[in-house]
Amino acid sequence: MFAELFDEHAQPLHRYLARRVGVDVADDLVSETFLAAMRAKDTYDAEKGSVVGWLYGIATNLLRGHAKRETRLLRTAERYGVDLGVAETLEHTVVTRIDARSHLRRIAGALAKMQDSDRDLLLLVSLAGLSVQEAAEALDLNAGTARSRLHRLRAKLKEVEHA
Repeated sequence: MFAELFDEHAQPLHRYLARRVGVDVADDLVSETFLAAMRAKDTYDAEKGSVVGWLYGIATNLLRGHAKRETRLLRTAERYGVDLGVAETLEHTVVTRIDARSHLRRIAGALAKMQDSDRDLLLLVSLAGLSVQEAAEALDLNAGTARSRLHRLRAKLKEVEHA
């Protein structure tokens, strides 16, 4: 059973974590997540939420241990226009690249200024592809609260984008 859980969820979890903290740290965090899940398997309560929410909740708690590094990275991206791993194809023009880097700087700055819990919610939905319900479960939030927070956060990011 646990092997099936790992087979089904390790890769999407790794992709999400890698986008947040890089591949090397994601490797460690995925391992730590499933180790913690295995240790806590007797405490998992399906009535409280899905296994996806449970796993991402564990991963998010582990990820918070790396929050200082993430914030420094985002501030550096804002300051210097550092590419955070956004893939570029050869057909992009120079103008598109400049525009994208400018956009990335503004967004990175806004993300760096967010509270950890807000940034986690936004990135669980936008990077990991979790539903609002699953992200709420991962962060131990009420789904309605998560929806309203996400709406507010997206509105703030739109303001930054258009500034």
